[in-house]
Amino acid sequence: MSDRNPYAELGVAEDASFEQIQDAKNRLMREHKDDSAVLESVEAAYDAIIMERLKQRQEGKIKVPERIRFPHRGAQEPTQSKPSPASAPPSWFQRSLDTPSRDDILIPAAIYILLSAVALFYEPSQGSVLPLLVALGFGACLYWLNRKEQRFGRALAISLVSLIAGIGIGTGLAQTDLTAALATDQFAALVAFFTFWLTGSFLR
Repeated sequence: MSDRNPYAELGVAEDASFEQIQDAKNRLMREHKDDSAVLESVEAAYDAIIMERLKQRQEGKIKVPERIRFPHRGAQEPTQSKPSPASAPPSWFQRSLDTPSRDDILIPAAIYILLSAVALFYEPSQGSVLPLLVALGFGACLYWLNRKEQRFGRALAISLVSLIAGIGIGTGLAQTDLTAALATDQFAALVAFFTFWLTGSFLR
C-alpha cells in the first residue's frame, strides 16, 4: 500500500470531504486492526492528507464555507425579528414593573397577612381598629415603594391609587352574597391589603 498516494491509501478521492476521509480511516483501522504494518500505513496516509489540507487552506486553495468561518451569523439571524408595536407593552409600563427578590415578596406578604388576620377578628364595636389597620397597610406600601426608587411623591401617588382601587373593588364585591359572612368594611380592608401587597412588591 506504500506505493500509492495518501488518498489511494485510504481509498478516497482527492476532493473527498474531511468526514469521508475520517470514515475511511476508521474503517481501515477496524478491518486491519491486527496488522500493525497496515495500521501504520493508514495513519501515515491520514496524517499526510491532513497536513496537505492544512497547507492548502493556509494558501487559500480551499474555500471554507461561510457557515464554518462565521458560525455566529446563522445563530443571529433568527433573533433579528422584532415584536410588533401592538404586542409590546408600553415603555412606561415596563419601567414601572419591578422584579422583586424573595424577601421583597415574603416580608410584605407576612405583614399584610398579619393585618388581615387582625381585621378578620376585630369586633364591629371597635370602630377605630380597622381604619388604623388600613393606615398601617398604606404606610407599609408607601415605605416599600419609596425604598426602591427614593421618589416619595411618586410612591405616595401609587399608594393612594392602590388604596382607592382596593377599597373600591372591595366595597363593590362586598355587596354580593359571596362575602355575606364579613362586614363591608372588613372585606374592603382585606382587598386593600392585597392591592397594597401587589403594588409594593411588583411596582416601583
